[in-house]
Amino acid sequence: MEFNVKGQRLQFTRVLDGLVDLIDLSSNNLEGDIPEEIVKLSTLGTLNLSQNQLTGNIPKKIGALQLLEALDLSVNHFSGSGSIPENMSSMTSLSHLNLSYSDLSGPIPSANQFQTFNDPSIFEGNTKLCGAPLPTNCSTHKNDISEGNAGKDRDKDGFKMLWLELPLDLWWDFGQPVELW
Repeated sequence: MEFNVKGQRLQFTRVLDGLVDLIDLSSNNLEGDIPEEIVKLSTLGTLNLSQNQLTGNIPKKIGALQLLEALDLSVNHFSGSGSIPENMSSMTSLSHLNLSYSDLSGPIPSANQFQTFNDPSIFEGNTKLCGAPLPTNCSTHKNDISEGNAGKDRDKDGFKMLWLELPLDLWWDFGQPVELW
């Protein structure tokens, strides 16, 4: 890899760990997975991969980026399990986080640094995420997206359907009030 730094042409042929502090590849139409090798950049302070076409999962070992202060993965298309790795809560230097509109799902980690992220806007647009600071409780959220209804959320015309799971002791008689026993 060649860099032009202060008028000098520098060429690196080995891992850039210790040399790279900031990576901003936002709005570049990048596709595919975030490379697992990114976690080897132990001195990385800022990582911005927002507004791309990234898919797959956030690297499971991303928590190894202990010096990371700012992480922006917003406006992407993470799929698969698409969850926030639990070990991200060990990134104690992290002070800026944006994961909005990235098709993430599952619970938001609640330990360490994640207790400081109180602004729900950093997680907005991820309808399958649950936990603080979002209003969606994870235990309720799991029931809403039960396995029995997986893949059945659209009608024959493609319109989104709302599924409601009723307890066995709840009876509905059309035209009559609902009675709970």
